[in-house]
Amino acid sequence: MQRQGLRHPARLIPLAFLTIILIGTGLLMLPAASASGQSAPWLTALFTATSAVCVTGLVVVDTPTYWSTFGQVVIMGLFQVGGFGIMAGATLMGMLVAGRLNLGTRVAAQAETRLGLGNVGGVVRIVLLTTFIVEASAALVLALRLHLSYDYSWGMALWEGVFHAISAFNNAGFALWSNSLMGFASDAWIMISISLAVVLGGLGFPVLYELRQKLFNYRRWSVHTKITLLGSLVLALAGAVVLALYEWRNPDTLAPMTLHGKLLSVMFGAITARTAGFNSIDTGAMTLESQAATWAMMFIGGGSASTAGGIKLTTFFLLGFAVWSEIRNEPDTIAFGRRIPNETLRMALTVVLMAMTVLSFGTLALMSVTDFALHDVIFEAVSAISTVGLSTGITGELPPVAQGIVIVLMYVGRVGSVTLATGLALRARRRLYRYPEERPIVG
Repeated sequence: MQRQGLRHPARLIPLAFLTIILIGTGLLMLPAASASGQSAPWLTALFTATSAVCVTGLVVVDTPTYWSTFGQVVIMGLFQVGGFGIMAGATLMGMLVAGRLNLGTRVAAQAETRLGLGNVGGVVRIVLLTTFIVEASAALVLALRLHLSYDYSWGMALWEGVFHAISAFNNAGFALWSNSLMGFASDAWIMISISLAVVLGGLGFPVLYELRQKLFNYRRWSVHTKITLLGSLVLALAGAVVLALYEWRNPDTLAPMTLHGKLLSVMFGAITARTAGFNSIDTGAMTLESQAATWAMMFIGGGSASTAGGIKLTTFFLLGFAVWSEIRNEPDTIAFGRRIPNETLRMALTVVLMAMTVLSFGTLALMSVTDFALHDVIFEAVSAISTVGLSTGITGELPPVAQGIVIVLMYVGRVGSVTLATGLALRARRRLYRYPEERPIVG
């Protein structure tokens, strides 16, 4: 009975992520993983492994200087596995070895891909192929640019190109440059290449799968695909406008840049704030207005079943459609000519309320054990639970207890929505009776 309980997908997914985190922690504690040749403290290794597997990008040590090449390879492997999806990877291996999938594994994989059980096999293959094509293409562009324009050796250019391409597509936010991408803020080749990889990774595998089949047939796109694509565009443009409005004359961020660099940076900032965690300007030097806007973008996140975090675009916009329908006194929630079931809206509301609850308790816990300003703590907490990875610069200064709190937030942010979706899917049932209706006062 206990063994069957562990196989339950709602338990298997978080256990699988936890297992990979512990394996990564052990590897990062090896003397060969650090540049100094000494074993990394267990908390540093655990924090880094959790951040990598949960594709967050928050770090308590400087990735390019603290970790050796072996350690950096381990980190890259961890965020590749975490981004691709442990259950998607397990599904693929099961198909290759056994040629078939049991129902439990298919349901667990379906929770990450968000597609029907009959499509899981094909989706996992598409996921693998898409991952390889996008990462290889971005790596090639980055490697050529680093070699031809920055005098990197071919070996170093290829290594850093591969690392940052994988980090970008998986929305991990890890960089082998101490100041992230601030040194390339005006380089269109690097900024656009990484932005495209981030966007494709953040759309979600269901959207990529559907676009592959119906790219030029807009009318046949699902509501999910329409919301994800339109929502991504709207938030990217809105984010860019806000950043330009409040940072254009900020002497610590955009003011010293050329017009070309400013435009690239506001575009890049609006894209990565919802997903990846790379930064081309100093996040800690941004105005409070820009930081507040970044909180919102991080909390919303990217597409469902993607490498991005947050409550997800679909969740946010579905609730927006529900509010609009209520304002118009319509009996049903309508999106793009389709009625949205109440069960879907209830799940969206559950995800938002649970995320806000965890975020509130996480922020309160961090405030209790640190002396940082409220806006810095909120930024850190939102970044952790949304698995974004941006920081105002306080991550490395967090005391051990606060690091533990951030580790928990990153873990819950990565596996929470998948586990919740799986659990609700498996427990879904209809009552054979209904209670009497009563309307409490609202508002």
